[in-house]
Amino acid sequence: MWRPAEAPEPANTANTANTADSGRKEEASEGNKTMQQRDTRDYSAPREHTTGSSGDLNALLGKGSEFEGKLAFEGKVRIDGTFSGEISTNDLLMVGDGAKVTAEISCGTVIVEGEVIGNIKATSAVELRRPAKVHGDITTPSLVIEKGVVFEGRSRMDELQSSNVVPIYASAEPGE
Repeated sequence: MWRPAEAPEPANTANTANTADSGRKEEASEGNKTMQQRDTRDYSAPREHTTGSSGDLNALLGKGSEFEGKLAFEGKVRIDGTFSGEISTNDLLMVGDGAKVTAEISCGTVIVEGEVIGNIKATSAVELRRPAKVHGDITTPSLVIEKGVVFEGRSRMDELQSSNVVPIYASAEPGE
């Protein structure tokens, strides 16, 4: 029985998901059907760059890309390209090595490895990792600056704020 030749596998055949997919392609070829291979590459940040238990990115502005405007999001977003404008979230923003961000940033947590020009306000933490360059003021309850980072601006350490906390004061009971 004649079978069409399969396309050569990509160079990184070490991925176990590709092995499972190639088995599915053989089954599809036997039935004279064509099956497209799913893209199983991992586009999320390398594990050494992630914090917390979840390594899932909600969005990625990759190297070579440019964006201008207002960015508001939930979850984790990584910028490796060029961004200018405003960024706001209660979650995590990662500015990757090689990225250039010119923006007013208001986030829960900010991790910077690239260049940021503008003020950063974080409700949880700011981490400046080598080879970061930050030109602007930082307001956060927790600030980490690695050796070798360039930081030009002022830092202000505010208390950890939670927008859902309402102070409750004891009151006199009725009848007293």
